Amino acid sequence: MSAVLRGPACGPPKRQKDRCSPRFDAGLSVRRRGTECYRPLQTLGPEVHRRLMLYFVLKATISGLLIAAVSTLAKRYPGFGALVASLPLVSVLGMMWLWRDRPDAENMAAHAGATFWYVLPSLPMFLLIPVLLRHGVSFWIALAAGCALTITLYLAMILIAPRFGLQL
Repeated sequence: MSAVLRGPACGPPKRQKDRCSPRFDAGLSVRRRGTECYRPLQTLGPEVHRRLMLYFVLKATISGLLIAAVSTLAKRYPGFGALVASLPLVSVLGMMWLWRDRPDAENMAAHAGATFWYVLPSLPMFLLIPVLLRHGVSFWIALAAGCALTITLYLAMILIAPRFGLQL
């Protein structure tokens, strides 16, 4: 694994990256004539490791708290819990983390557009699961069937999208 170093003394880059490639830097990057300087994580000091881990833990904690809040709300108010769960909160959080890690408008536009097209194949799962549950199928079987349907539809989307000029 590599991280991006900040500062002019990082030497020649180990590899070149174009501006559309992903980067993981947690605020530790520098650009030099369109390139970035990468070093293996093992050569980074303990302070950098601590910052990278803290950043990861922060993102995981905020995301986990959001999921816990929605499930707790849904126990008491199923309709309102479903409304909150249907909000694109995970997508919005993901876009916020992505923008913080890589503030590139073109990359964000591509991400948001692809997210729209990937939401569509996931929607039938939310129709299949209640039908199966109302017909006496156990929750875990209904959930597995819904996930299998979603995976199948994702694969179909990946295969069909390029025929319509969509880049996912």
